[in-house]
Amino acid sequence: MPLEQLLLFVGAGLLLNLTPGPDVLYIVANALRGGARVGMVAAVGITTGCFVHIFAAAVGVSALMAASATAFSVLKWIGAAYLVYVGCRLLLCSTDSAIELEAAHAGAAGAGGVKDYRNIFLGGFWTNALNPKVALFFLAFLPQFIGPTVEHKPLTFLLLGMLFNFNGLWVNLGWALAADRLALRLRTAVRRRADPKAGEPPWGAGVQHGGLLLWLDRTVGALFIGFGIKLALMQSPNA
Repeated sequence: MPLEQLLLFVGAGLLLNLTPGPDVLYIVANALRGGARVGMVAAVGITTGCFVHIFAAAVGVSALMAASATAFSVLKWIGAAYLVYVGCRLLLCSTDSAIELEAAHAGAAGAGGVKDYRNIFLGGFWTNALNPKVALFFLAFLPQFIGPTVEHKPLTFLLLGMLFNFNGLWVNLGWALAADRLALRLRTAVRRRADPKAGEPPWGAGVQHGGLLLWLDRTVGALFIGFGIKLALMQSPNA
């Protein structure tokens, strides 16, 4: 591939990864709730889920799914159900749960931290792996940069997909860091509003911030449900 075409591929991939969707929303929501490290775990999970579609497309499974209305519908409904499930969990999150998450972010996380990281990673993985739109995206985007004279097209497809995913990982990590900075500003603003004469401890404003997290959960939950409904209404590409 000529250098200018490779640079075009990298630039286009970075711009596409900056586009908000369920994956970005998942990363930002987790980073706002649990900090940069939690957001980064979510980003790695999203990226790992993307590899499923890259390998599947390289061996032709995604093309088969795109050609089969039944296979597409099955994966579509599973993915939509998962997004709605995640959204409902966030909508039903209580204020106490939000405050507990805030306490964990302040340094009070217990032995369940490793388990939480695993769940966050798996949540990101399934958010991407169960989304047929990601598979269709790779089938539509990557072949544009593979010339007709290329001998090993599946290998080229795989290498381009891995490059796209590698670049996307850094974008996703950037989303996590940016969300963490925003959360820090929110916590600072809440602290400043706390009345020091009331004898509140450093995190005595946790109830207020817990309320902010609760509304964040509900907003993100509603958006996830919206993404799930949108995915459920998506027509098969060969319809």
